[in-house]
Amino acid sequence: MTIQCISPIDGSVYATRDTLTQAQAEAAVARAKSAQTAWAARPLADRIALVQAGVAAVGAMNDEIVPEIAWQMGRPVRYGGEFGGFNERASYMASIAEDALTDTVIEDSDAFRRVIKRVPHGLVLVVAPWNYPFMTAINTVAPALIAGNAVMLKHASQTPLVGERMAAAFHSVGIPEDVFQNVFLDHSTTSALIADRAFGFVNFTGSVGGGKAMEAAASGTFTGIGLELGGKDPGYVMDDANLDAAVDTLIDGAMFNAGQCCCGIERIYVHESLFDAFVEKAVAIVNGYVLGNPLESETTLGPMAHVRFADEVRAQTAEAIADGATAHIDPALFPKNGGAYLMPQILTNVTHDMRVMREESFGPVVGIMSVKDDAEAIRLMNDSDFGLTASLWTQDLTRAETIAEQIETGTVFMNRADYLDPALCWTGCKDTGRGGGLSMIGYHNLTRPKSFHFKKA
Repeated sequence: MTIQCISPIDGSVYATRDTLTQAQAEAAVARAKSAQTAWAARPLADRIALVQAGVAAVGAMNDEIVPEIAWQMGRPVRYGGEFGGFNERASYMASIAEDALTDTVIEDSDAFRRVIKRVPHGLVLVVAPWNYPFMTAINTVAPALIAGNAVMLKHASQTPLVGERMAAAFHSVGIPEDVFQNVFLDHSTTSALIADRAFGFVNFTGSVGGGKAMEAAASGTFTGIGLELGGKDPGYVMDDANLDAAVDTLIDGAMFNAGQCCCGIERIYVHESLFDAFVEKAVAIVNGYVLGNPLESETTLGPMAHVRFADEVRAQTAEAIADGATAHIDPALFPKNGGAYLMPQILTNVTHDMRVMREESFGPVVGIMSVKDDAEAIRLMNDSDFGLTASLWTQDLTRAETIAEQIETGTVFMNRADYLDPALCWTGCKDTGRGGGLSMIGYHNLTRPKSFHFKKA
């Protein structure tokens, strides 16, 4: 089978890659498992240093990577790629590795040595998405390798060059080729490998449907799975919020990367006293965007990664307008609109009966609703099948924490949004999935506890 990356810039075939046959994939797994033992036996400091060197080698490629990302998934080159976040996440995980992986000594007396150790799973499969292709991959790749696992990276077909870049960089600094492998696999081969217990752990970032397929493949194997799936992240602007900061951050969170952010803002609830002003300021910001070719420096909003993604957002928006929503952005301001190029839109007079407020959009559209108090906002924020992040805007820390404790989500922000802090566990609930990446908990999920109970002679 051959996979194709259709560039959203012009619809051309940007890259093609052949997938591994079942036999080739099984041979790659065998090589990884064989190489992993020696990798895990290396001193932790050596593994950390090699991963950090590999990250730096990716950074050295950044001038070539930035236009490649634009060609593959449409993000404008003016934003400079992902190396800042890529490096921040890997560096933090390297800095905490010794503490996160250290032995827990219960007793070391003349009579007994009792210890809990963290040991690697063996081979970890990372299935990475196209929307932030480097940063989402490194979330698991770096700590998995540092913890002593071998890693197979299966990247999205929309971003096939990303895994190749990472593999070339990591191999160039001395990480063995069989310890970190970039692989092209079709869905059936991936599922067959999981069902055959090829992996000690699988980390998947993608759609709800994809997550269900992973769980189905792993059924009965007891393979550990980490899942980050869909999202419909809300923002709530309270009556005491810094209005300008709230508008700037939430609208950027809704529109940046053409709305294709895992923790992007898809629903906004504003206290009725600030609602009109919020909408007015939001419309002014969006009216200033430039939709166009992401290779051009003046472009602030590039195409969506694929025409079908843009068409889904168009459908949700059209249905909402037909059902009474008000559209605030004039299409005349965005003449490039069409195909994968999708104009941004702000909707009011929306309800939770509309798909645009209920289903994941993953595009540059956001619905804004007025609320009368915290109780109404909490009810609406929780009225979702998803739970990744929520963003609260207030000057009152106690009020924010009281509300945060009632929101069904993985992360709650106050006075910021759409950011992944590597020191905190990245997790979700409901249809967003289960698991925990980054932080100390990320290391715990990429290893297993092993107890040593030694009675001394």
